[in-house]
Amino acid sequence: MSQIELHGITKRFGDHRAVDRIDLAIARGGMTVFVGPSGCGKTTLLRLIAGLEDPDEGRLLIDDEDMTGTAPAQRGLAMVFQSYALYPHMTVRANIGFALKLAGMARPEIDARVERVAAMLHLTPYLDRRPAALSGGQRQRVAIGRAVVREPRAFLFDEPLSNLDAALRGRMRVELRRLQQELGTTAIYVTHDQAEAMTMADRIVVFRDGRIEQAGRPLELYHRPANRFVAGFIGSPAMNFLAGPRAATFGAAEIAIRPEDLTVAAEGWSGTVTVVEHLGAESYVHLVLEDGAPLVLRSRPGEEPANGAKLRVAPVAAKVHRFGSDGLALG
Repeated sequence: MSQIELHGITKRFGDHRAVDRIDLAIARGGMTVFVGPSGCGKTTLLRLIAGLEDPDEGRLLIDDEDMTGTAPAQRGLAMVFQSYALYPHMTVRANIGFALKLAGMARPEIDARVERVAAMLHLTPYLDRRPAALSGGQRQRVAIGRAVVREPRAFLFDEPLSNLDAALRGRMRVELRRLQQELGTTAIYVTHDQAEAMTMADRIVVFRDGRIEQAGRPLELYHRPANRFVAGFIGSPAMNFLAGPRAATFGAAEIAIRPEDLTVAAEGWSGTVTVVEHLGAESYVHLVLEDGAPLVLRSRPGEEPANGAKLRVAPVAAKVHRFGSDGLALG
């Protein structure tokens, strides 16, 4: 298990600061997830940690050793990319063990490591197949196995599941998280999917425009977002945002309420139902309030109103998030 520290890391592409003075400590043995919209700098920062890009400013430490100018191969890190990047002419066995062969490891040790990793990733029956004969999920497990077999100081995952369909992505999230916990290896995982971040992370780091907006445990970000951006980015469906007189009632420039924190009430905001999303265990009711503001609330199956129905809804006061005119959370 290794600790990774970033001190003032900055990366420019021309006049654009892709990564802007990042200070961050990645805890030993945990899964830290970088999340944010496209172009926010999360993948660039991962590449800087890997050594695939050089910072313009700042220092990178791994276990208190300055690795800022060190070549990627000397950092002891293993990266798994969005594309599987497997050698098509090699078997699964050869793909997984290739880095060990290049390192000059003895054949018996390579075979033992490959067998152990294959069993861990449920790949043993496929060791003598080539990538073309595998499913997308199996190919991604081979790519992960190629990283695991090296026994690195840390794993770097760059949106490794984004090419998979939704059902397979959900299963692979669980498998990957189980594997990381079983190995206890420090991991950094990049994704634009906040649901993936919430389900996999010990700690989430939310990025925007090359800077960190907030870092913390998943439920900390969910229940106590530091600003409007984090409040709107974390959670699905997204928070409801309301300004004007409704926000002024709570002493804020803007308020936000999660769909599960709205209830149908005799006294409340009046709206008209436009759409009901049926998701099995729960449903989401979309309303338009009298002034045209959209609102979404969660409903239990069998209790959903019909389209066009008039409702009054009220927030659970203790669950209302308040923001000032600068977008920062109010105490």
